[in-house]
Amino acid sequence: MAPRVLVSDALSETAVQIFRDRGVDVDFMPALGKDKEKLLEIIGQYDGLAIRSATKATEKLIAAATNLKVIGRAGIGVDNVDIPAASRRGIIVMNTPFGNSITTAEHAIALMFAVARQLPAADASTQAGKWEKSKFMGVEITGKTLGVIGAGNIGGIVCKKAIGLGMHVLAYDPFLSKERAEEMGVTKVELDELLAKADFITLHVPMTDKTRGILNAEALAKTKPGVRIVNCARGGLVDEAALAEAIKSGHVAGAGFDVFETEPATESPLFGLPNVVCTPHLGASTTEAQENVALQVAEQMSDYLVRGAVSNAINMPSITAEEAPILKPFIRLADVLGAFAGQVTESPIKQIEILYDGVTAGMNTKALTSALLAGLIRNQVADVNMVSAPIMVKEKGIILSEVKRDKTGVYDGYIKLTVTTERQTRSVAGTVFSDGKPRFIQIKGINMDADVGQHMIYIANTDVPGMIGFMGSTLGDAGVNIANFHLGRETESGDAIALLYVDELVSQDVLAKLTAHHAIKQAKPLVFNVD
Repeated sequence: MAPRVLVSDALSETAVQIFRDRGVDVDFMPALGKDKEKLLEIIGQYDGLAIRSATKATEKLIAAATNLKVIGRAGIGVDNVDIPAASRRGIIVMNTPFGNSITTAEHAIALMFAVARQLPAADASTQAGKWEKSKFMGVEITGKTLGVIGAGNIGGIVCKKAIGLGMHVLAYDPFLSKERAEEMGVTKVELDELLAKADFITLHVPMTDKTRGILNAEALAKTKPGVRIVNCARGGLVDEAALAEAIKSGHVAGAGFDVFETEPATESPLFGLPNVVCTPHLGASTTEAQENVALQVAEQMSDYLVRGAVSNAINMPSITAEEAPILKPFIRLADVLGAFAGQVTESPIKQIEILYDGVTAGMNTKALTSALLAGLIRNQVADVNMVSAPIMVKEKGIILSEVKRDKTGVYDGYIKLTVTTERQTRSVAGTVFSDGKPRFIQIKGINMDADVGQHMIYIANTDVPGMIGFMGSTLGDAGVNIANFHLGRETESGDAIALLYVDELVSQDVLAKLTAHHAIKQAKPLVFNVD
């Protein structure tokens, strides 16, 4: 059955057609986002939800979306999506961070020009029949210093355009390397230096606990007298009340704002102040940008629902369409290793270590780790997946670590999982053979070569004579057929393990008869999805 997507906000017909062309059933209801009750009533029918800003994907809506696998936001902001609720339900949340980058950067430059030359006030004065040339004395952009807070995607475009205008550019961004800054032609500085030297300041960072109020009263006091400030990123990055006071005092010469602490912004301390230019969140409001993000979200959602590719996800590692088929068997392996450990571990897990050896170390290990954790937790939470598993592990306070290393053994690459509980440490390792199927290659430090069956019994025992006969007769007496088995031991008379492949899940009574043998320490039924 083809996946179904609901488009509840206004996307272009071209974007809707992308879903159809890629084999996705799509219902286009652009007014539905405003009808909360109707949306709540039908959302359970869909695998995907494509939205802009009108639809509010609340915790209540997400709880009703029993089949939902992905929410796609045509735009960069996901303030209208309850991401924690979506993550707990295993729903991928995607945005389109690059579709409106150019238009937002251009709007920041436009506001900088408008503030530098007092264009809105000059326009209003002239159209009112006045001719006040001397009143609207401006400043040149060329030769001035621009301070860019956040030199990522949009900020980087602003840097490039500002250099083209003959400006000197200072960039504050903790994630910007010195080498990258040199490539961009900007000077990487700390925030205080930027504040002290910049003639213009523009912000291009997301809203986080660290960036909220990054330009507060204290920071504004450190700025160069006569500075002009532009914000096209997020409301709340600048303390509007503090900025208003700085403008009134003459310390700040002007400001251009497209975003506000409260939106829609019907009032603000900045309104009515001289040389303050305000626009109603128009950063992404160009015909090209709106079309770009609509097309991009349709492509991303289709790629995920049809091919398993994940891009621009807020709450899950990205998996490109090219690497998806290569990664798929290893994601399956990671899930199997996690599922094995989850089913045989009987006490709370305190620590998880994942070793990626050989070719696996060069793969998308974030995705592999997410799959492994999903398999590990599934024995406790049936509907866990790659999105929700990492969150659950973190909430449980489990310590998670990853190790990557070059090839060390006979296999081109393998994954080894080690879990530590209050009682013991247990490990399992596996690889993928040329047939694309996962194989166990080591359990409890004991080497073996075993494939994965739907129903298996894991037995840990002491190596003593007669064990094979005992296991066979016990299961035979209970009417359980053994289709295959794999054995391994550490040393003669030491620890040993057995994997028995059976036709169906065995009862607790049968397991009790097995563990009645003095040499058997553990007998656990295992169930794997072999599709």
